[in-house]
Amino acid sequence: MKLSIFKWMTLFLLLIGTLQAQESSEDEARYTKRVEKYISRWEKLIPRYSKIQYAGSMGLISLGTGWNYYRNHWETDVLLGLVPRYSDRHAMVTMTLKQNYYPWNIPLSDKLSFEPLACGFYINTLFDRDFWGRQPDKYPKGYYWFSTRIRTHIFAGERFTLKLNENKSWHKSISFFYELSTCDLYLINKIGNKSLKPKDYMSLSFGLKLQIL
Repeated sequence: MKLSIFKWMTLFLLLIGTLQAQESSEDEARYTKRVEKYISRWEKLIPRYSKIQYAGSMGLISLGTGWNYYRNHWETDVLLGLVPRYSDRHAMVTMTLKQNYYPWNIPLSDKLSFEPLACGFYINTLFDRDFWGRQPDKYPKGYYWFSTRIRTHIFAGERFTLKLNENKSWHKSISFFYELSTCDLYLINKIGNKSLKPKDYMSLSFGLKLQIL
């Protein structure tokens, strides 16, 4: 009888140990899944490419980085630009937040592709005390209805992309693009003054994008 009780106690303890081990394993699996999800979210914040752009009403030269997503149809850029010193004004720094959309990608060869339409918008601001976002009190109310520091732009252009050998380069591809852009203030001036020509309210820019990831 004593032996039988001992057997039952042993089986009971083994069952408890098995259940605890199973529960511990499930907890560990849930923890691992949470950690992987957490890491995955942070990895999405890593910039996917670097970019350099010439002109575009965001500075003579702009450098920055960005992210592409949704099968590379959408891109978001953050750029810092430099406005050189002129005879009557000191050098200035700009910052641009840019949203790009590429609806089509046409393969031209194994290495080269063409995107016939690039479009989007960007917001640009100047880091300079001489420019303001809200009209200063020294002017009569409503004298200036626009900000001299912040401009909103729209653009359209095209892009060519060349795939690189990842074993011999730090980058997956290099892209050349050009854009035609205009800003809110220029468009309003065009509507009010039909004599303005495209060169008076549009800006041509060029750039390179180096895809990292």
